[in-house]
Amino acid sequence: MTLEPQQTAAQCSDTRNVELSASSNPSGKSLEGAGYAVLAYGFWGFVPIYWKLIASVPAMQTVAHRVGWSVLALIPLLLATKKMPELTATLKSKKRLLLLFVTATLLSLNWLAFIWAVTNNAVLDSSLGYFMNPLVNVAFGRIFLKEHLKPAQLFAVILALAGVVALTVQVGKVPGLSIFLAVTFSAYGLLRKMAPVEPLVGLSIETVLMLPIAIGYLIWTQMTDTLVFFKNWSQDVLVAASGPVTTLPLLWFAAAGKRLKYSTLGFFQYISPTCQFLLAVFLYHEVFTRGHLYAFVCIWIALGIYLTDSLIEARKISSPPNKS
Repeated sequence: MTLEPQQTAAQCSDTRNVELSASSNPSGKSLEGAGYAVLAYGFWGFVPIYWKLIASVPAMQTVAHRVGWSVLALIPLLLATKKMPELTATLKSKKRLLLLFVTATLLSLNWLAFIWAVTNNAVLDSSLGYFMNPLVNVAFGRIFLKEHLKPAQLFAVILALAGVVALTVQVGKVPGLSIFLAVTFSAYGLLRKMAPVEPLVGLSIETVLMLPIAIGYLIWTQMTDTLVFFKNWSQDVLVAASGPVTTLPLLWFAAAGKRLKYSTLGFFQYISPTCQFLLAVFLYHEVFTRGHLYAFVCIWIALGIYLTDSLIEARKISSPPNKS
């Protein structure tokens, strides 16, 4: 799960026929958009089940495969959306390529940490990390972009921090994995916000930039006889499916973004970590301590405050001014 899908949704194109039919029926357009959003976020929420199926593949190899197969899956998507000219133009800009190399590194680290969490029975920690992500975004906006924090937002961030502290005290260690996931995800989003690149094009270039490293790593594992591939055809098929697994929800999110307001779309993002939380506790039976309870309660309340404040602000903006 990345910030990329949220950006991609706002700009990826759809077919003209769909646009015409949707625009003629606003309620139907919103309903379709909600359906696509649930599909996308639900998919990301339950995707740990897929990564569990290939848990015998080392996390580094899984990320390398994900990069390679994603490139193959993104090519037809770029052709279908007619983004190749923009991709070519972006590749000619050294400044943009350097920034995208940094974001690609952050994205790969986030992928690696998430896959490691899933394959090492730490889905609960990944869920906590992605619940924390919107609040880290708020903090980063204040620190790096000098954005003004309203009292409700500041209180939400402090409350989330209190939850992390409670978990640290109760468990006896800092939830490093959760914090790493939230920080790398937020840092990725912050830099992509600063990069003047269309989201789908950006994601494609990021994966292409990581492709030589991924291929080199896989060749090295083959030479050292540690490559977990070409040994079990059913597992190989699942590994190759990491490309569609990465790009398919992006298509659904793109369709949702065409039909919903960006602010509305943001409310669906909590489906994903909620599903991960439920999987961790009820399907994988991970240890859920009192510290986890304190942390999740604090963060859920913080998110509730943050979302309520965002909704009130959105209504103020959308409401017409009173004429006296």
